[in-house]
Amino acid sequence: MQLFYNPNIDETTESFSFDKEESKHIIKVLRKKDTDILFVTNGLGLLFKTEITLASDNKCTVQILAVEKAAPSKFQLHLAVAPTKMNDRYEWFLEKATEIGIHEITPIICDRSERKVVNKERFEKILLTAMKQSNVLFLPKLNEAKTFKEFIKLKNNGLQLIAHCEETDKKSLKSVLKPGENVTLLIGPEGDFSEKEIALALENNFVPVSLGNTRLRTETAAIVACHSVVFVNEE
Repeated sequence: MQLFYNPNIDETTESFSFDKEESKHIIKVLRKKDTDILFVTNGLGLLFKTEITLASDNKCTVQILAVEKAAPSKFQLHLAVAPTKMNDRYEWFLEKATEIGIHEITPIICDRSERKVVNKERFEKILLTAMKQSNVLFLPKLNEAKTFKEFIKLKNNGLQLIAHCEETDKKSLKSVLKPGENVTLLIGPEGDFSEKEIALALENNFVPVSLGNTRLRTETAAIVACHSVVFVNEE
């Protein structure tokens, strides 16, 4: 199934038109024509079966024939991950986490972060492309970047975890995960969290966890954590 995206439609919508860029792609590149069927999501769990009623490369219009609603997730996974020095590594994480089933992402700027500015618009495009390519019906929420101190003050529902590399008493991630439980997990930069940040996290009821016996890159650690949480919640 080839999936298209329109954030402005819901169960009450009867017909709509794609913007000029998407219309040109549908008609000129994909060579779709009148009466062809397109599948569209609004990124909120709805799948629309539509039929092209006007095959114009300036304004492709479709009529909605049927709507399906995906079951809501029984858990929510929020990863707060420090931006990597090489931007493409963070973009790889965004793409793969979307395919696996992440719900929310916050870039966090830490004491040892080498990259302190992120391009949110580009990141959102990567999430959208990954959602469409993997036929996922929920678009992950991407928050504005926050400093570690700003993020740690937020109220998070469910389990709060921090994965760091210090040789301290830590539990294995798999030992603390339970099906159906919301998870917020912190992943630090290449140089890891500072001692002050780890202490601050513990003061705010974050549980220190280990992701395994090897030292992982930031983006690898984030993917391992993402898959672990989703795997525990598989039925």
